[in-house]
Amino acid sequence: MARHTRNAAGSGELLRGGGVRTVHPARRPRPYRCIRGISGIAVEAGARGRRSVLAAGRRHSAAVRRDGTVAAVGDGRAGECDVDHWTDVLAVAAGNVHTATNTGRSHTVGLRSDGTVLATGWNGDHQCDVGAWHDVTAVAAGWRRTLGLLANGSVLATGRITEGACDVQDWREIVAISCGDWHSVGLRGDGTALAVGNNRRGQSALESWHGLTAIAAGAVHTVGLRSDGRVIATGAWSSRATGVDQWRDVVALDAGSYHTVAVQASGRVLAAGDNSHGQCDVEAWTDIVAVAAGSAHTLGLRADGTVVSTGNSADGRRDVASWSGLRRPGTDHPGSD
Repeated sequence: MARHTRNAAGSGELLRGGGVRTVHPARRPRPYRCIRGISGIAVEAGARGRRSVLAAGRRHSAAVRRDGTVAAVGDGRAGECDVDHWTDVLAVAAGNVHTATNTGRSHTVGLRSDGTVLATGWNGDHQCDVGAWHDVTAVAAGWRRTLGLLANGSVLATGRITEGACDVQDWREIVAISCGDWHSVGLRGDGTALAVGNNRRGQSALESWHGLTAIAAGAVHTVGLRSDGRVIATGAWSSRATGVDQWRDVVALDAGSYHTVAVQASGRVLAAGDNSHGQCDVEAWTDIVAVAAGSAHTLGLRADGTVVSTGNSADGRRDVASWSGLRRPGTDHPGSD
């Protein structure tokens, strides 16, 4: 069982095992454009790198505290919960994959305030080889791979290359990234989207999308948040995770393996898709400022820095009731919340 922990600095190269790290010349970032906020938190469209302070993986969960340390619970047999020594962290990502007998091991990624990256957990495809990365503004983790968004709008990738989900070396003017099981998606500063990797269920068919402010990838579906608060989706319909066309007033969203969750401006939460473990039972949640969707569980960050959860509780992945003092989205420095 491969197990790995690293911190970071950076350049570009083809990694052994197939991962790709590519750095492109700096480009002028687009101006920030504020849209509606969650419980008083401004959401910026055009800001380079939206940072996730809450993450749900296959069998574990992670979150960033206000002091820059990280909390993690769940199955840590591959080292994915070995984050106790992490400091100065702004954002986290958890490698997620659909629930199956041949899936389970995962990894966790952390973005530090100096633009370097930390990773721990399963490293069988070099998904934790982020030791050379720097000038990173956002991170995303999927099945056996990691993406890093650079300040110049280009993207780094390391990990499994079989499906082409690491083929991001030509991406430009990117402001947000997300990883599904076998595909990767990016949001451009002009509100359009692009994708690489598996497209068998149409999960990468994003060419016509525009006016977006956020994007998220599930196992075989992709969802996008439009500037008018509506949500669009593409990909497999069998789980009903793409059943979001009636959603309104949405300000943030995430995609689990086979379900989709979203935060409304009121702090209430919407969910669609597979609910076999209760992962969509979010109707009673209030005062939520961020959500994270894993393989079969869902997390919600309250404005007071505590967390609610629903769905599969196996392996302790939902042991988050004691968490407090977590960072709210939109804060740029440890302790600034």
